[in-house]
Amino acid sequence: MPGWIMLFSENNQEAYDNLIMAHRIAEHKNVLLPLMVCQDGFITSHSIENIELIEDEKVKEFVGTYNPEHYLLNNKEPIAMGPLDLQSYLFEHKKQQAEAMCNAKQVILDVSKDFEKMTGRKYSFFEEYMLEDAEIAIVCMNSTAGTTKFVVDKLRNQGIKAGLLKLRVFRPFPAEEIAKALSHLKAIAVLDKADSLNAAGGALYTDVTSAMYVNNSQVSCVNYIYGIGGRDTKSNDIESVFCDLQEIVKIGNIKNPYRYMGLRG
Repeated sequence: MPGWIMLFSENNQEAYDNLIMAHRIAEHKNVLLPLMVCQDGFITSHSIENIELIEDEKVKEFVGTYNPEHYLLNNKEPIAMGPLDLQSYLFEHKKQQAEAMCNAKQVILDVSKDFEKMTGRKYSFFEEYMLEDAEIAIVCMNSTAGTTKFVVDKLRNQGIKAGLLKLRVFRPFPAEEIAKALSHLKAIAVLDKADSLNAAGGALYTDVTSAMYVNNSQVSCVNYIYGIGGRDTKSNDIESVFCDLQEIVKIGNIKNPYRYMGLRG
């Protein structure tokens, strides 16, 4: 989805919260881009989970009223809109989209701060779980983060300095911030629930490695394609990834950076 803002949700509470913030972000005058709130099908979309709801009036006040500057039914400004954008202006419009996506970063942070004031629930581009003093870490999105947190807690009790970076905002991609958060690690595994079929890893992996390179942060990084079609990802699967990271640190060699997790055969 080129030009769409993408927010990812670890659980139903986060999906609910993201949907409320989404309107403010997408309708901001410096953004005006489509926004999708993403969650794992069946794993969260069809599961039952207690969440904390916000009163309707508070939500309405937070979201506000959308007052577009240009719209079709404005008889004082007759305009036409269509799906076709040809050579004369398409390039300029794509540049405007790129600028809006850059603007969205600050808007996301501002809206998240206002949401925290209303609910006490804090959100940013990503969540760092046990990452500050970690030596090895997983980067992932959506419900897999919950399973990874469970494994990180287990490994910490064993004296293993494992951590997690759970990405919430995939577009715009917070490249500089991610590179800084991961720069102190010895080895990283990036989990992708979709294969780009490009022989060079999944989309999240290529974005993370590009961010690290551009920001002069050299950390061993390996990719795992997993969970395609909604296949279950269990704690022992995540443990195996951390075991692989420990081996990478030990031998100082990644060998094959493009791997699969939970694949039969």
